[in-house]
Amino acid sequence: MNITILGPGAVGSLYAYKLHLAGHSVSLWGRTPSRKIEITLDDGENIAFNNQSLEDLKRCDLLIVALKAWQVQSALLPLLTHLDNDTIILFLHNGMGTVDMLADELTERPVILGTSTHGALKVNTNTVHHTGNGQTLIGAWNEKGQQCQFVAEVFDHAFSPTHWHSNIQQALWTKLVINCAINPLTAILDCRNGQLTNEEYRAQLAGIVEEAVCCANFDGVELEASTMLDTVVNVAQSTAQNYSSMHQDIYNKRQSEIDFINGYVVNIAAKHKIDIPNNLSLYQRIKQIEASWSHHD
Repeated sequence: MNITILGPGAVGSLYAYKLHLAGHSVSLWGRTPSRKIEITLDDGENIAFNNQSLEDLKRCDLLIVALKAWQVQSALLPLLTHLDNDTIILFLHNGMGTVDMLADELTERPVILGTSTHGALKVNTNTVHHTGNGQTLIGAWNEKGQQCQFVAEVFDHAFSPTHWHSNIQQALWTKLVINCAINPLTAILDCRNGQLTNEEYRAQLAGIVEEAVCCANFDGVELEASTMLDTVVNVAQSTAQNYSSMHQDIYNKRQSEIDFINGYVVNIAAKHKIDIPNNLSLYQRIKQIEASWSHHD
């Protein structure tokens, strides 16, 4: 397939490399104006990818959006005019809500949503480490997306395991609840994920998860609070040494994805008039931290 990856960060670069090795024609669309971007994965060979090639974009069969959630709208909109109407668009990023914002522009296109539990770390401009094995789940966002199940097979061949999920909203909400609990807390406490397994945080985690699950249920997705709390604790344990993406963003004074994680839950809660003090307070706290930078710069 002809594949373009919008956002060659850690995750985008990891998938670009794997898809290239599987024989696909992969092109990147990154912020750097250079015509080529070189990527090395772990100890593998150095591969040069085309960057910002309109020709590649026009003939691509699949566009993978691997940006930070807050970058999606402004980066994707200008590209849509060059994309064929049949080009499949796969959103592969943390958080929820970006596709809703673009719904009018996307209804006529085949759109699929994905979630990945692979760990990836960009060591420098050209080197990516695959830091944790995970899986990729893909599912349809709209009617046209339903016809794209073969994309999961393409991915599975390149980067196993990948599965087609008939109810991708449930997978996305599951990941969202985990992110709601782990991401802002580790950012605020300036700690690794493992610290959250300490008993002193149990009640707080339970509160965050309960509220988020309640919002998921209102959004038509069946999740169970006690199961989700166990999942959160398991993820924190299995990624004990990792710093969450939000921790890294806040630590490095970069804009976080809070609007599309706890902020998404806050919006759902407002719509259904649900009280969610834990998530609201985390959301406000991260927004305050972000606002404080611009005041001091």
